[in-house]
Formats: sequence, C-alpha cells, structure tokens
Amino acid sequence: MFGLDFYFDANDATAIGELRRELGQYFRRHAAPDSDVEGADLALSELLSNAVRHAPGPAWVHVDWSERRPRVEIHDLGPGFTLPIAAPEDPRAPGGRGLMLVSHVTDDLASAAKRAGGSKVTARMPVQRSVERSLDPPRQRRGALPAPEEAAADGTFAREPFLRALVVQLAHAVERQSGPAAAEAAVAQVGADVGGRMEDEYRRARDVVGDLEPAQIADLYVRLKAAIGGDFYVIEADADKIVLGNRRCPFGDAVTRAPGLCRMTSSVFGGIAARNSGGAAVVLEERIAVGDPECRVVVWLGPDKRGRWETAHDYAPRDG
Repeated sequence: MFGLDFYFDANDATAIGELRRELGQYFRRHAAPDSDVEGADLALSELLSNAVRHAPGPAWVHVDWSERRPRVEIHDLGPGFTLPIAAPEDPRAPGGRGLMLVSHVTDDLASAAKRAGGSKVTARMPVQRSVERSLDPPRQRRGALPAPEEAAADGTFAREPFLRALVVQLAHAVERQSGPAAAEAAVAQVGADVGGRMEDEYRRARDVVGDLEPAQIADLYVRLKAAIGGDFYVIEADADKIVLGNRRCPFGDAVTRAPGLCRMTSSVFGGIAARNSGGAAVVLEERIAVGDPECRVVVWLGPDKRGRWETAHDYAPRDG
C-alpha cells in the first residue's frame, strides 16, 4: 500500500487545514502504538506551512509508505529555496525555525530543485506501520458457498447468491478465527448500522417526526425484510410488544450453516424499537436457522422490558 497523492492550493487555508487533519488521521490509523504521531503532526504542519510561505499556489503531497516508516514529499511550483537547518541568529526574529524543528523529529530531511521549476521537500516521518499478519488461509471446501446448483449455465454466479455467500462465509471466517461470540458481535454491529439507515429512509419517505408507533415499527420490519428476500408478517403489535412470524430467511437455507446471522435480525429490530420506545428486548422464540419451520420473533417495547429474560437480547435507546 503505500502510495497516496494529494493536491492543495497553498492560498486556501481551509484546504490546508483539512489536508493536515486527513494525513494525521491516516498516520494514526496505521501507526504502531509507540509511534510519534505528535511529531508527525508537527512535521506535516511545518512542511505545509513552508510550502505556503515559499510557493503560494498549486502544490502536491505524496506519501510513500512502502517501507516501515513513511516518506512524505511536498512538491511546489515556487521559485525554490535553500533548506535552512540552523535557527536564526537573532532569537527574537519571527519564523525561521520550522524546518529546524522538522529536522529534529524526522529523518532524511532534504530539498531539491525540480528540473522544470519548483521544489521538492522530503522527510521520513517518525511513525512506523504496525507489522501486519500474513493472511494466506487454506481454502475451505466443505460446505463453502455459493452452492454448485446456484451456478448459471456458463459457470458464473449471479449477484444475489454471491452476496449471500459473501455474508455467510464472512460470518464463518470470523467464527473460526475468533469464536462464536466475535462473529455474533460483528453481525450485531452490521445490523445496528444497517437498521439505523433503513429507519432514516422510512422516516424520510413518510415525513415521520417523533417516535414511530408500534404499528409503524412493525410495518418497517416487514418492509425492510421483504426488500432483502425475507417473508416476515405481523402476528400482533401493541404498546407492549410486536410479534412477527417469518416463512423465508433472506439467507435461504445457508442460514442453517451460520445461525449466528440471526443476531442481525435481533440487532436491526432491537435497535429500531429501542430508539422509538426507550428500550427493547428481543426474543428469538423460533428460528429457521436451527431447524424450526418458521421464525417467531417477539420484540418487547419499553425500558422496563430490558433484563427480564435470560434468552432475550436487550437494547438501549442510542442515537443514530
């Protein structure tokens, strides 16, 4: 990975600030814990400020992280300059210390004139990339999806079986590497995020302001599940609870190989209910994933329902 390029206008202070933040966040995402990210922030700030002082106008930043520590290059079209390292003789003189500071927190600080005009300043940042674990897993052949019978005549797979297989195989992979709890946590997070987005769009399409009523929550459940191939239906819905049945899982028969995917239903339903009723508890009473002919899901509404059942998944009213 390892090469990134950015353009900025040295006359645009807002763009320079955004670029500084973006590069700082990039280093933080990928740096090892003992890296000097504050030193990198300082070096980037001074290097960008130097470009502004010496070459207002178009400029470019290139980050090369092909080695353990990244090298930053800043290219400009200015008149060029000689790299100063020593502090100004007059200690009261403003400026003149930026590149001296950069030289103390980085390595290989250098400047060079570009053949067609302008300058290039380079420095090795004081952050190190975390050593990444090599991933070369053996292929899993038993029970792997998509299933052979889902292939088209030309030997390819359509989008739906491919995406279904992708989700199921990812859940399998997380479970094998980190255990069932990690797989369920990952699926629950996806459900919370996706459910929140679906609720936002449901509200927007119907101009809903304020809490959804139980009937509206139930309608949203049925609609969002139907959109991805489920066959949910409402058995009852009142101020106390919503009970739904389901004749067809969106993941098809593949869900029997990854029953942890049911946490997505629980997370989607529970998150929506909690945001609109102050709290919720979801009980998956029956599941196609474990051999039941249909699913039966009970969503208990209200903060007083949390913690009542050992088999329930409880949800707090979070924003978003």
